[in-house]
Amino acid sequence: MLAVLLTGQTMASMDTSIAAVAAPAIRADLAGPPAVQQLVLAGYTLTFAVLVVTGARLGARHGYARMFRLGLAGFTVASLACGLAPGPVALVLARAVQGAAGAVLVPQVLSLIQARFAGAARGRAIGAYSMVLALGVAAGQVAGGLLVTLDLAGLTWRSAFLVNVPVGLVLWLVARRVLAGPPVAPSGEGLDVPGVALLSAAMLALVLPLVLGRDLGWPGAAQAVAVAAGAVGLGLFVGYETRRARRGRDPLLDVAVLRRPGVAAGLLACCVVMGCYAGFLFVLTLRLQDGLGFTALAAGLAFLPYASGFALCGLAVPRLPERIRGLLPVVGPLVLAAVVAVLAWTSRDGWPWPAGSGLLLAGGAAHAAAFSPLVGRLTGIVPVASAAALSALVSTGTLLAAVLGVTAIGGLHLALAAAGRSAAALSVPPAALTAALLVTGALAAHRALRPPPAPPRVEHQPVAAPRVSG
Repeated sequence: MLAVLLTGQTMASMDTSIAAVAAPAIRADLAGPPAVQQLVLAGYTLTFAVLVVTGARLGARHGYARMFRLGLAGFTVASLACGLAPGPVALVLARAVQGAAGAVLVPQVLSLIQARFAGAARGRAIGAYSMVLALGVAAGQVAGGLLVTLDLAGLTWRSAFLVNVPVGLVLWLVARRVLAGPPVAPSGEGLDVPGVALLSAAMLALVLPLVLGRDLGWPGAAQAVAVAAGAVGLGLFVGYETRRARRGRDPLLDVAVLRRPGVAAGLLACCVVMGCYAGFLFVLTLRLQDGLGFTALAAGLAFLPYASGFALCGLAVPRLPERIRGLLPVVGPLVLAAVVAVLAWTSRDGWPWPAGSGLLLAGGAAHAAAFSPLVGRLTGIVPVASAAALSALVSTGTLLAAVLGVTAIGGLHLALAAAGRSAAALSVPPAALTAALLVTGALAAHRALRPPPAPPRVEHQPVAAPRVSG
């Protein structure tokens, strides 16, 4: 069952970076305006971000396993449509459908892990889930570069999408057996349609300028206004959902889970680490390809030590004593910050292969130490009945963090490169920003791991025996 869930998660996580690696081949093969070509990359992220909370709620209402299979089927069909697309418009539409299907598929993974695993087994499953969630993007870079380079059957970029079809078909057939369970009776109340509309509009306003604003040449002021409008929309959504829950109606997102001790700070720490990782990966890829002349495949292979460190540490964390696991979410971001700073300085004039690989190995291990125990702690705090809400918050938060990380850290790198900076003047400022954010993540993790306050002690006064008149 875990293999099925994580394979589905991997397919969805890899598809953004696979498309990015295949983008030059797509541009060479398909005609179309630059905006359409950008939407090939951004359409998946946009629809996923807008609909992932709705997908989580559908899982809670109709059954996590049923929605996992439905999302997997839609993702597989959309991948086939992407691989067979005759032109850029058809490819953009197929990518949007693929993102929507991913939004139905992905949130069910963590929900099913929380619902069907317990104790040490859940800890190991969370470690594997965290590994797939974090390294899917890097794996997509390697797989996409390999598929485009091999040019199987002359398909070039199309093979990067068509590879999902046989995997998805086999996975769907296996999922019918291993995810079988008693049918879930939907609740009498329908989907929170006003909540869906409000959240979708807010997420679109927030994510669209971050994903497409720079490529489409939007002025900085316009991007800032759109992001601010999206943030206000999210605030209105939270207020609406809170009032809806108080009236006894089913909310789209149970925001009450954020009031549980440690949940909000833990989510913040997870998002900070994932955002810094996304920004670091983006800048490192640009540095290796544009600055040092690596191919896309070579740049992906250079990142493999990071993946190895993450995998090894992620699998080892559940087996460590509880006392040590409690320190990892605080120590991990600090070690990762040091790795980023040292790597930025040592790679000014070239890639230091032995030292760089060792640093990336340590960075991947620190990332796993920072992320996996926190997600495991959150699943222990939040009851199984609220698994969909936690999964939605983790999926949405890490996605937004990744977009913001690429925008902030990657945008700083691109601005310095456009200004003609080189060597340390190009590498050090993004690394310093990443390190500062990771220190903030360590502080949030420390707050999340503090024991909850003890309930107030109630003094019981002795009750005098009643007087009996006789």
